[in-house]
Amino acid sequence: MQLHTDKDCQELLQALNRTLPYIEQVLKTHKPLFDGERYLTSEELCSILKMSRRSLQDYRNKGILPFIQLPGKVLFRESDIRKVLEERFRPAYDGSL
Repeated sequence: MQLHTDKDCQELLQALNRTLPYIEQVLKTHKPLFDGERYLTSEELCSILKMSRRSLQDYRNKGILPFIQLPGKVLFRESDIRKVLEERFRPAYDGSL
């Protein structure tokens, strides 16, 4: 049987304290999949696309971005957003002919 010293216990506690912020970040940002699909809130999508809530609302109103309306909540299916972005992708013009 191996005895642990106070120093060993102190080092273990310090290591656990250093990992705590990483664990807290994962708990805040991890979203479990629902039937293999991830759903985003308006706030999350605005942050990802770097746009205002008003612009997001305009895209919804114009039918550009598909969404799911629940009482008091709007969700966007991640795969739908990816599809819209891919369909609207335009390569940069490099000037060569």
